Amino acid sequence: MKVLVYSAKDFEIKNLEKLNGNKHKLKFVPDVLNSTTAVMAAGYDAISIFSNDDASLVVLEMLWDLGVKYITLRSTGYNNVSVKSAKRIGFKVAYAPEYSPNAIAEHTIGMLLALNRKLVQADAQVKRYNFTLDNLMGFDLNGKTVGIFGTGRIGSILVKIFHAFGCKVVATDLKRNHYLESHYDLEYLPLEELCRRSDVISINAPLNYETHHIFYEPLFMAMKEGAILINTARGGIVKTEDVIDVLKSGHLGGYATDVYEHERGVFFKDNSKNGINDEVLKELIALPNVLLTPHQAFATKEALFRIAETTIYNLDCWEEGKTCKNELGFEAVTL
Repeated sequence: MKVLVYSAKDFEIKNLEKLNGNKHKLKFVPDVLNSTTAVMAAGYDAISIFSNDDASLVVLEMLWDLGVKYITLRSTGYNNVSVKSAKRIGFKVAYAPEYSPNAIAEHTIGMLLALNRKLVQADAQVKRYNFTLDNLMGFDLNGKTVGIFGTGRIGSILVKIFHAFGCKVVATDLKRNHYLESHYDLEYLPLEELCRRSDVISINAPLNYETHHIFYEPLFMAMKEGAILINTARGGIVKTEDVIDVLKSGHLGGYATDVYEHERGVFFKDNSKNGINDEVLKELIALPNVLLTPHQAFATKEALFRIAETTIYNLDCWEEGKTCKNELGFEAVTL
C-alpha cells in the first residue's frame, strides 16, 4: 500500500520505518493536512494523520477524488476528522486507541505537582541564586478532593493514583465504573456538584458536541475558590477566554494544560524566531498561575512505539482485507 504520512515528526519516523519493514511504501512529509496540502496525496492509497491535521468534509472530498481510500490516525482523539462524512463517502478510518493512557495520566500528575509546588518558579529562582521561599507555597494533596471528568482509560488510572495520594476522588461520566467505586471509594456526581466539591479537577474526556466549551464561566464560578484545573484531553473542552478571566480574578487558583483549543498552526512548530499572532494564547501563557506544555503528554518512548505499531497494524489489515479492530464507525470513544 502506498501511504503518505502527514505531519511526520523526526521522533516518530524511525519507529514507523522499523515496524513497517518493506511492507508499505511510506513517504513522510512535515506538512499538516489541510485543503491546500491535500493535493500532495495524489496517487496514494492511504494517508496517516496526526491530531492537528484537518480531515473535514472539504478535505475528505478532495482526498477521495485524488484516489485515497484509507485514513489511519496516529492519535486516540479524532475530533479533527468528520467521521460520519468519511464513512458516507466511502473511506475506511482507523485510530490508535490505548497507546498512552499511563503516559497521559503521569503527565497530568506531573503538571499538577509542578503548578501546585511552584517548581518552574523555584527552578528559575534558584538559577538566579535566590533561595527564598516567600512565593513558593503550595498545598498538601493528601486529604483533598479531586474531581475526574471522564473515567475512561486515562481517568481510571488517575483515580488510582490520586487515591494513593490519600485524596477523596469524585467523578463525572455517562457510564459508572463499578470497580473503581468498590475498590477506590470513587463517588460519581453531576458535573456542577463535582466542581463545587473539588480542590483539583482533571479533564479526561473526548472533545465532541456535548463537551465543547463545557467548562465555561458559570462552571468556573461554581468551583471552589483557589481550585486547580488540569486539562490533558482537548483544548476545546475549555472556553479559553473564560478561564483567563477567572484566573485573573483569582477565583481559579491555577490552570495546567497540555492542550489549547486553537493550537493548529502553532503547536508542534518552533515559533521562537517569528513569535505567534494569537493574542489569547499570549495572554494565557503570560499568567503566573498557568502552566502550559506543548501537547506532549503522549510523548514517551513506549507510547510512540505503540502508535507506530498500531498505525502499521491498521494498514496491514486493509492491505490484507482483514477486519481492523481500530476502525471507526459512529460510536463514541472514551478516553
